[in-house]
Amino acid sequence: MLRVRNLKCYYGRIQAINGVSLSVSQGELIALIGANGAGKSTLLQAICGLLPGWRGEIRLEKESLQGLTPPRIVQRGISLVPEGRLIFPPLSVVDNLRLGAYLRYRKKEAEAIERDLQTVWELFPVLQERARQSAGTLSGGEQQMLAI
Repeated sequence: MLRVRNLKCYYGRIQAINGVSLSVSQGELIALIGANGAGKSTLLQAICGLLPGWRGEIRLEKESLQGLTPPRIVQRGISLVPEGRLIFPPLSVVDNLRLGAYLRYRKKEAEAIERDLQTVWELFPVLQERARQSAGTLSGGEQQMLAI
């Protein structure tokens, strides 16, 4: 479970978030809805370790994420896919996916990576159909699927 309690975030002296709390259980999907400038991206950046200097509590299961670097947070299964379809257009779809698992290759998790690749194919069958295709030739929606 991801739990955020009384989160306060600042950009310099300007407070961007004041007292946000939420929890997300395993398998649960939530949506963050709000106007521009409401703090949605700030909240996600704090959770992912991209925004230093926040106050409050962010926990994954029972572990505090405070002070963890973004790579350590990614290793625990939390990542952020921003808008903008940040992919490597010249590489194939499957090469983009494998590149996303680079931290795990160093740990020799090839079998687990292949299982996860099968999960991606199940979630996004159109990507499997285009596995060897250059990622830059995918439609905008397909590129965002790949980024996810």
